[in-house]
Order: sequence, then structure tokens, then C-alpha cells
Amino acid sequence: MIWLIGTVVLLGAALWTAPRWLVPRLAAWSPDCLYLVETRKRVVALTIDDGPDAVHARVILEALAEHGARATFFLLSDNVPGAESVVTELTARGHEIGNHLTREEPSIRLSPAAFEDAVRDAGNVLRRFGPVRWLRPGSAWYNRTMLDAIEREGYRCALGSVYPYDGRVPSVRLAAAYILANVRPGAVIVLHEGGARGARTAAILRRVLPTLRAHGYRVVTLSELAALG
Repeated sequence: MIWLIGTVVLLGAALWTAPRWLVPRLAAWSPDCLYLVETRKRVVALTIDDGPDAVHARVILEALAEHGARATFFLLSDNVPGAESVVTELTARGHEIGNHLTREEPSIRLSPAAFEDAVRDAGNVLRRFGPVRWLRPGSAWYNRTMLDAIEREGYRCALGSVYPYDGRVPSVRLAAAYILANVRPGAVIVLHEGGARGARTAAILRRVLPTLRAHGYRVVTLSELAALG
């Protein structure tokens, strides 16, 4: 029993501190995919996946506006019909859109041809609303073939360095604490919308953004952060 408790504690510690020891190694191993930006400036990028969420998107946008923050929204093109006004509003407010393919699924499971088709199909929808520079594979797994396809279609792959497990653990307090414990200059924060996740993201932002601002951080889009690298 003691060894089991010890294993659980060690695993928990490893997950809690992953942005500090694991992510820099992943970024060095795969420089073609952006995880973070090396900078001393107190600037971080905020990214929000799986929208547009017609129910909660405007609550998220209001939370961002209250604290002068901008974000990159990685959108699923199948979610756009019926939520076009949301996408138009977020770009009008100075936020950025990114390609998260057509629907919520692990991109690594797609054949190379199916992956490339999904990248292209999503791009055709999303580019109607503005420039789309970044692509985030579904479920964060990718390989060299996928990276080549992403580059051929004119995108750069982007993941992140601070992922508070908000898509799996429905705790606003835990996610906020994780972000604040692991944020560093140049970090890329990953949150989610869609269903209950959108309401949680708005609540997380209302906890996190005032503290980041009080500590001198600016919260910007991926393109704004990447320009510092």
C-alpha cells in the first residue's frame, strides 16, 4: 500500500510540474511545433480549443475584455454553422482564430490523406473570418507526416506549455491553481470551450487573469507572443 501511495504522489507531482521539466524537452525535440516562446518579457499566450461555443463564447469574451486580454481560439469548422456571429465578434475584438480541424477527434488516428483533407476543409471555412496562421492537432498528438502536411497548407503547428487538464477534470479551482503555479514568461496556456467546459473556462479566466495582471503579465494571442521569439 505504501508503494502505491508513493507512486500516486510521484505521478501527481510529475503531472503538476510537467510545464517545467517535460514541455521544454518536447519543444527542443520538435522545434517545428510551437510549445512556448523563449523570452524574459512577462507575456503569455492564451489559447482556447474546440469552439465556437454559441452558448458560452460571449461570456468568455467578456472575461477577456474585462482584463485587457487577447486569445487565439482554435476552432472546429463543424461547429461554425449557426455560430458565425460569434466568430465574427471574436475577431472584431482583436482575438485570433486557429485551425483545430473539422471536429473533435484525435488527429493522429486519421490517415495522412484524411488528415490533409480535414486541414484543408477546416481552413476553407475559417479563412472566411480572417487570417489563420496556426493549427493545433486534435488531442495534441502528431508525427512528421502531419507536420509536413500542416506546413504545406500554410500553417505552423502549435501546442502549449500549460495545460491544466480542464477538459478532463471539472474543477475551476484546480485549473486556476495549476495555471498560476506553472505560468512563466513565454508560456502558452491551453483551455477549452464547448458544453460545460465553456462555463468553466470563463470562471477560470475570472480567477487567473486578475492575478496575472497584478504580476505584470500581458495575455496575448499566439502570433503576438511568437513575434517576441
